[in-house]
Amino acid sequence: MSQTVLLAEDDRAIRHALERALTLEGYQVTAVADGVEALAQAHRTPPDVLVLDVMMPGIDGLQVCRVLRAEGDRTPILMLTALVETQDRIAGLDAGADDYVVKPFDVEEVFARLRALLRRTSENNGAPAPVDVSRQPPGPVGRLIEAAGLRMDPQARRAWRGGRELELTRTEFELLELLVRNAGIVLDHATIYDRIWGYDFGPGSKNLAVYVGYLRRKLDEPGAPQLIHTVRGVGYVLRED
Repeated sequence: MSQTVLLAEDDRAIRHALERALTLEGYQVTAVADGVEALAQAHRTPPDVLVLDVMMPGIDGLQVCRVLRAEGDRTPILMLTALVETQDRIAGLDAGADDYVVKPFDVEEVFARLRALLRRTSENNGAPAPVDVSRQPPGPVGRLIEAAGLRMDPQARRAWRGGRELELTRTEFELLELLVRNAGIVLDHATIYDRIWGYDFGPGSKNLAVYVGYLRRKLDEPGAPQLIHTVRGVGYVLRED
């Protein structure tokens, strides 16, 4: 059965071109022109994945994302943005988006990112049900992984630094889990892209750097050592100096 995509893009030419490309790729596409329509359609017929333009009149893509996440909707969201500054991209992640593509984009990149989001969603849906645990870090009964003062429960998809629980998006959690499982080992960019996104977007992509930067903001504490270190020209490593 074809997977469903809800596409919200106010630029008619881009909307029609992307709708046609996604349809030819085998998706069932519902295309709308603004955020109001996107929310109405998402409530009426929840899709498998959303593709939202950031800059739309009225309710923009960020607001759509925030509303859905506030409602507990965890449908994967891919943002389309013409904004290239790191802070602009972080705003999308902060709103609850799972990934983003910068305009002008190659449609094959959109396809690759959608495949990665849908694959991860499918894998998560096939995982055992989350464990019902308290808001405190779980004891030894949980199947935890630990490194550099971090504790993670992959089954419940929860993570802590010390006694503080971290509020992480799906992608942030998977990136941190990869680093924790390989603590002390330098992971190169290609390996991380392949493991997290299932696709290497090449040396010009800033996607990984943005996610690492945002993850650092959630991990770092005043007076505590930084945990994620950049190995220039190679990749990243988790260690507590």
